[in-house]
Amino acid sequence: MKLEYSRIKRDGITPPEPFYASEGAAGLDLTVFGNDVAVPAQGHAIVKTGICVAVPKDHVGLIFVRSSLGVKRGLMLSNSVGVIDSDYRGELLVSLFNTNKEDVLLRSGERIAQLVIVPCLRPELCEVEELEKTQRGDGRFGSTGK
Repeated sequence: MKLEYSRIKRDGITPPEPFYASEGAAGLDLTVFGNDVAVPAQGHAIVKTGICVAVPKDHVGLIFVRSSLGVKRGLMLSNSVGVIDSDYRGELLVSLFNTNKEDVLLRSGERIAQLVIVPCLRPELCEVEELEKTQRGDGRFGSTGK
């Protein structure tokens, strides 16, 4: 499978290509493109990557924050996981939330997120009067750990 992508030039500058950081990396690293971005304390910021992708049909792109940003710098995705549909062709934007009491500065070119492409099933919907019974039933949070 190939992932087609394009890069958006701004002020004559082209963003770096997305890349796999290691041979076994599951996701393509995405970087801050353009100006440095300050993510305000207890606030949100939208970070531009300058990258557009054509997620293959029957797949979805999932954006995850790099673990080092969360663990070392207190940043997380505002929406937990970014979902890139296969028919979206715009720039990949990363919405970050700062859990700290101080602003966090992200430098242009800094790796901030990973894009993972996975198969995505779209089952036909079929309404029924009652769902098939299972041993678990409607057991909620923690019900299988008893």
